[in-house]
Amino acid sequence: MNVQTQENGYHYGVMRRAIELIDQGGEALTLEELAARMDMSPAHFQRVFSRWVGVSPKRFQQYLTLGHAKALLRERFTTLQASNSLGLSGTGRLHDLFLRWESMSPGEFARRGAGLTIYWGWFQSPFGPALVMGTDKGICGVGFAAETGEDPAMQDLLSRWPDATFVENPAMLRPWVEAAFGSEIPQLDKAPLFLIGAPFQIKVWEALLSIPSGRVTTYSEIAQAIGKPRAVRAVGTAVGRNPISWLIPCHRALRKSGGLGGYHWGLPVKRAMLAYESARAEG
Repeated sequence: MNVQTQENGYHYGVMRRAIELIDQGGEALTLEELAARMDMSPAHFQRVFSRWVGVSPKRFQQYLTLGHAKALLRERFTTLQASNSLGLSGTGRLHDLFLRWESMSPGEFARRGAGLTIYWGWFQSPFGPALVMGTDKGICGVGFAAETGEDPAMQDLLSRWPDATFVENPAMLRPWVEAAFGSEIPQLDKAPLFLIGAPFQIKVWEALLSIPSGRVTTYSEIAQAIGKPRAVRAVGTAVGRNPISWLIPCHRALRKSGGLGGYHWGLPVKRAMLAYESARAEG
């Protein structure tokens, strides 16, 4: 893993501690107060934050407030149904990150991974330790362990495809991971995905792929976009079962009320992702 990605993992650890401090207090904390609570000098703390997300700690606090989700819905709401480029048939324009996207057939999915070799490895990401899994065709799983711990994250992804053969091979996955989490190497600017799920789930994940970075939508909008307007609860379940977190951006799905909803890898991670994207979009 390159030095930049290793630093991102460290920076997320610092940011995560700051989130906990911000959640505990009712008022905004000054730069000096935040730095002191984390045993860092103000200059070092400011430098770490600015390198991680591109804005000052003071500005970043605004993206971590509980009202941030409501502000996103007001200002950066994406109406999926109004777009003709959803890619729901597999022919539209999908997320700019991905060079190639494939999904399993219903029959392949029903075999629960039997006959499939899935490679895995642990990597540092901008949001803490990330477990990445992939087949020869592309990334099929990404989990985050900052809130859950590494063992539960591993068992979670293993249980998705119980009859597959799992092989530890981070070297095979590393180029895709570098692309997925940001690489300065020009030839590593694409990461292929291999979606393993039921047909309804894949429809939902395709809709998620059409949400631009820095923008959000609602579970009900996703249900409308896939032609199942009354299936909001089922859509929520499918969003929660998304195996490729961050890359298939389930963190951009919010409740219509402006609430964050749930997040499989912990709400602090979801808040961090939304704040990270908001800050970069503004920058």
